[in-house]
Amino acid sequence: MEEGSEILQLYEIQYSDLLLLSSSSSSCSHYQEKMIMENLGPTGPGLLAITNVPDASLLRRKLLPFARKLALLSPDDRKRILRDHNLGSDVPLKNPDRNVSSFAMQLKYAQGTEAIESKSSDGVGSHLNLENETMGRISDIEDDVFDNLENMFKALGLCMMEIGLCLARICDTAIGGNELEQSLLESCTAKGRLIHYHSMVDSLVLREAGPKKGSSKRNANNHARSKENLLKGANLDTNGNEVRLCEIHPNLWQQWHYDYGIFTLLTDPMFLLSSHRTTVKSEFSNSSGQECASPSGHSYLQVFHPNKNKVLMVKASPESFIVQVGESADILSKGKLRSTLHCVRRPARFENLSRETFVVFLQPAWSKTFSISDYPMEHYNPSVHHLEQAEEHYFADQDQNALTQEIQKIVPPLSARLKDGMTFAEFSRETTKQYYGGSGLQSNK
Repeated sequence: MEEGSEILQLYEIQYSDLLLLSSSSSSCSHYQEKMIMENLGPTGPGLLAITNVPDASLLRRKLLPFARKLALLSPDDRKRILRDHNLGSDVPLKNPDRNVSSFAMQLKYAQGTEAIESKSSDGVGSHLNLENETMGRISDIEDDVFDNLENMFKALGLCMMEIGLCLARICDTAIGGNELEQSLLESCTAKGRLIHYHSMVDSLVLREAGPKKGSSKRNANNHARSKENLLKGANLDTNGNEVRLCEIHPNLWQQWHYDYGIFTLLTDPMFLLSSHRTTVKSEFSNSSGQECASPSGHSYLQVFHPNKNKVLMVKASPESFIVQVGESADILSKGKLRSTLHCVRRPARFENLSRETFVVFLQPAWSKTFSISDYPMEHYNPSVHHLEQAEEHYFADQDQNALTQEIQKIVPPLSARLKDGMTFAEFSRETTKQYYGGSGLQSNK
C-alpha cells in the first residue's frame, strides 16, 4: 500500500486565524472551531495542519538537513557536536543497523509563555523572542557548519509549542474548561526531536564504517546480507526506544503506534537524495544530500481512520505543521478528541532517499492523574469496536479488513495500559512496556 493508498488531504487553518481563534476576545466565526473539532474529534482522522507560520519556513529549511549530517558523523565528532549544542540522542547510535537517528532536547515553556500570552491577547505579533534573536543570523550559516544548531532547534520548537498551546485553548473552549492548556503548562517542558529516517544507502554506509569483527569471509557474508536485513532493522518508537519491525509490516520506517502525550506537532517532512556509492566522510562532505520533492507527493505518514476503517496516506501543504492528537488528549477530553494511530512508510524503489523531520511532543506533567469515568468504551477498548466495524465492511474491502486486523495485533489496546487513577508517568511506563518490553507486542525478540 503506497502509490495506490487513498490520500487524506488535511484540513488546514492559517496561523493568523489560529491566533485569533485562541484569543479571549475573538469574534471569529465558529465555523473554523467546528472544523477543528470535527477533524480532531471522534469522527475525524485525529490530525490537521497549520499553514503560513511566519519565519518557520526558513527555520525548517535550515534545521532539517542537520538531522542527516548528525546521523552520518563519526561517533566522536557527533558526541562533541551534540554536547556543544545541549542535545542528546534517544536511540542507540552505536547500532549500525538502525533505520532512524534521533536527536532530542527538552524545551521549556517558560522560555516563551509570556510572548505566547501577549500574542494570543491581540492576535498579532512576532514569534518568540528566541526566534527573533536567531533569525537575524540564520541567513549567514554555511551548509556544512553546525553553528546555531541549538538556537534554531529551540526557535522552531518553541514556535511549535506555541501552536500547540493555541490549539489546546481552542479545544478547551469547545469542550468546556481549560484542562488541555493547563495540563500543558503544568508540565513546564516539551520534548523536541530532530529525526533522520535513513535511506538504504545511509544505512549501508554506516554498516561499512562500523567496527568489523571476525573473519574477512564472515564480514563479506554479513555485508552481502546487509541490504536485505536493513528492511528489518532497528526503528524508533514514540518514546525513543529501539524496536524491530514486525514481519507483517516490513517496509516501515516507524511501526504502527499511538503517541501517548497530548499533541504531537511535526514539520512537513523534507526528502533528501544521496549518491549510491559513498563513505561517511565523503557523504558528509557532500553537504546534506540534494533536496527533492516527495516521490508520490505525500508525506509517507499513514494514519488509520477508525470510522472509515481505512489506512490513509497523509498529504499536507509544503512547509505546513501537522498536529496529531495523542492519547492523553483523548483521555482528558473524555473522548471528545480522538488519538491518531499512525506509522511512517518507507518509499519503495528509492534506496537513496531519506526523510527528515522535526517533532515536538506536548504532554501533561508526569504527576497528572487520569480518570476514566465517563470515558467512551469504544475508545477504551477499541479492538472490539473496530472488529465490529470490520465485520460490516468485510465483503466491501477484504484486503483493507485484513490489514486492519493485522495492525490491531501489534498495537496494545488502551484498556490494557490505562487504569483509573494512574498518573501520566505510570501510564507512559505501562505503554512502553506493552509495546516494547520483553513480552510486548512490538518487542525486539
